[in-house]
Amino acid sequence: MSETPTELELQPSVQPSSQPEPELGLQPPTLIQNPLQDQHQLQPASQSDQQHQPKPLCRNLLLLLLGFSLCAAMLGMIYYLHHSRHTENQSAAGRSSEKHQTQSSSMLTNSSPPPAVSPCVSAACRSASARLSSSADPFTQPCEYFTSRCGSDSLSEFGGSGGGRMRGQGIPGHPQNQKDQSVWPERRRDEGDRRQTDRKTLLLQHLREILETNDRSSSSAVQKTRRFYNSCLDTTSIEMTGAEPFLSLIQKLGGWAVSGRWNQTDFNSTLSSLMRDFATFPFFNLYVGKDPNEVSHGSTRRYIQIDQPDLLIPIEWNSRTQKSEAKTETLRPFLASCQRYLALLGAPPMSSMIHVGLFISLSSELAVAASPLQHRLQKGQLHQRMTVRELQQQAPAIDWLGCLQAAFHPRTLSEDDPVLLHNLPYILQMSRIIQKWLNRHELSGSGPLHTYMVLNLLHTLMPAMPANFSAALGNTEGEDPRWKLCVLETERGFSSVLTHLVSERTEHRQAEEMIQHVFSSFKSKLKELQWTDPKFLELVMKKLGSLTPRLWTSEESSEDELDRLISEVTVDSNSFFSNYIQLLSLWQKRRSNLLTESEEAADILSVTPLLLGAELLFPLGMFVPPLFHHTYPRAMNYGATGFLLAKDILHLLLPNISSHSESVSSVGSCVWTLYQSVSEAAGRRAASSLSPAQQQELWLQYSALQVALQAYQQSLQQRPGDSSLSGRSHAHLFLTAFSQVNCDVDPYRDFMPLEPSFFITVICSRSNLCPANLQCSIKPQHDSPQTC
Repeated sequence: MSETPTELELQPSVQPSSQPEPELGLQPPTLIQNPLQDQHQLQPASQSDQQHQPKPLCRNLLLLLLGFSLCAAMLGMIYYLHHSRHTENQSAAGRSSEKHQTQSSSMLTNSSPPPAVSPCVSAACRSASARLSSSADPFTQPCEYFTSRCGSDSLSEFGGSGGGRMRGQGIPGHPQNQKDQSVWPERRRDEGDRRQTDRKTLLLQHLREILETNDRSSSSAVQKTRRFYNSCLDTTSIEMTGAEPFLSLIQKLGGWAVSGRWNQTDFNSTLSSLMRDFATFPFFNLYVGKDPNEVSHGSTRRYIQIDQPDLLIPIEWNSRTQKSEAKTETLRPFLASCQRYLALLGAPPMSSMIHVGLFISLSSELAVAASPLQHRLQKGQLHQRMTVRELQQQAPAIDWLGCLQAAFHPRTLSEDDPVLLHNLPYILQMSRIIQKWLNRHELSGSGPLHTYMVLNLLHTLMPAMPANFSAALGNTEGEDPRWKLCVLETERGFSSVLTHLVSERTEHRQAEEMIQHVFSSFKSKLKELQWTDPKFLELVMKKLGSLTPRLWTSEESSEDELDRLISEVTVDSNSFFSNYIQLLSLWQKRRSNLLTESEEAADILSVTPLLLGAELLFPLGMFVPPLFHHTYPRAMNYGATGFLLAKDILHLLLPNISSHSESVSSVGSCVWTLYQSVSEAAGRRAASSLSPAQQQELWLQYSALQVALQAYQQSLQQRPGDSSLSGRSHAHLFLTAFSQVNCDVDPYRDFMPLEPSFFITVICSRSNLCPANLQCSIKPQHDSPQTC
């Protein structure tokens, strides 16, 4: 089916006060015309016609019949309009939805001829056109296509799911709450990690394309960043080098007892060196962040925050005993992995068993003292404040001032500086365990502690080690591709450069415009809902009025500034190990600078909005291909990224809307009823009812699509005209773009009872956006009091 691109002439969703409100009742079809106004009847009769006129009696009868016909037509029209009003008055939520969709469809039914539409011919559009041609067209799919549950491979062409480092999830205010995943089995990838958001994968692919671009940048910082990335991809050189660089590094640290050559270095000196030079924290983790108790009062001060470490040993939380446990069935494979590590590092077989046994014994003692984030939150153990001096008195085994000074070099710290702790019971127990092992003279004092630190250093440097070290874990299934790991590692040290490169490729004006239109449409949507308490709506609108939505960008750094920032870094194209050591040094500087920075640095890996004070921040990572590009037709950008923006805003700002608005249940039930009927017709069974959480998620995503469509209307109202792609109309492009991202994986995925592309059939059944000959068409139920 071919379509001629048509300009979408849209009406704004909120009329200015100087203009009358549009009629809420259904307008009579434009094709119905008064038969008296047929043009040939309005022409004056010629003389020859007058000669053949009927007789007066016949003429009177004809006029009488015509009069009756006119009266009947008028009575029918009056009844139709009255019935339409009566039906709409039965559901305010339905009325608002119909208003949106009637306005949306008006852009395709403009009687004036559409202006010429220019096709998009950019490289990005050519790629998008190729994707469209190879993907399913929602206008030509049978109903079975729309009745599957979310979880199909609708995004597989964009790269599928993958792992990697995630940020900003979990308990608000906790500096690095995602680390809690590594407390239970620490190195075992759970279901949530495997199902990393597709948006995150798309962002990583975009960063990959930037890093693999062959443009010859004059910036030395950009060149070093790309050389670092390429050296990470060069696995041949990594394999040829083997374990020798790591063994040389151990010797610089004084050797270790495993090899029989160890200088018995001081415990705290070795720990300080690992923290300063190699970003390795064997016994506790360090973060930098604000105190949430102060943020509410407008404070921007940042603190050193101390937490339990990322433990290597696999453990599980026993909810009955409220303690962590190390089970035999998980310890056996871990023991075998440790033995393989020592064998790869050349340890004598006879002594390796002894050292592995001591390592597991020490690891188990530390692990039992750890607890999951949710437990610590319930116990009030997060953000406990004390000075460095107080911490030293309570946990004396660690030289706290010396270690913190090393980790945040060259910042000057004192014993009076406050720190925030996130598991004080662990810290106290950890200090007692270390002191006990230091006093075990039969084990050469700190020998097992030193071995424990060296094996933690090995884990830190694992990305730069040969593949057989990763294989020693015995779990290579589902491993991420090398390019993804290399992108993530490059971002750790060169985030400022990557942020600069992404910012250069993002059209900030278009992104800002979309943010404003979506946020405005979101507020309009709230006013149309049926609220249980009008005062709650007033509070919500007041809060929204105080928010400033904007693109999340840090202060731009010029290429000269970036060159100075990384001037001390030397990148060797053939030695990823030495490059990685320098990356850890860059990471240390980045952590140190966080203490004094007043502005929240933009996170280049973030793909969801952040509420920070009075600002609603949208990261650059939300505006990358193939979901967004400044040369795409705006219909595509709003159908994909606009929908995601609206969905994220609804999730972030209205997490419990079902308890405040009747529209959630009424509209959700309406959509679900339609889904049930289509499913039954397609030979599939759907659940008879939904849980409140499912109903809310269904309403939320359906509303997000409506908000995105309304935002596109506002964009065209402000800037008339849009380009085309593949000969498709703007409505076709909007809905097709939506259908390709609607299975975006997010934390609410499990509450979504259907594949969101089904919303296309609902939208099409209630507007003129879609062609009449759809493969899957839902007839509007005029006799139903509910309107979706």
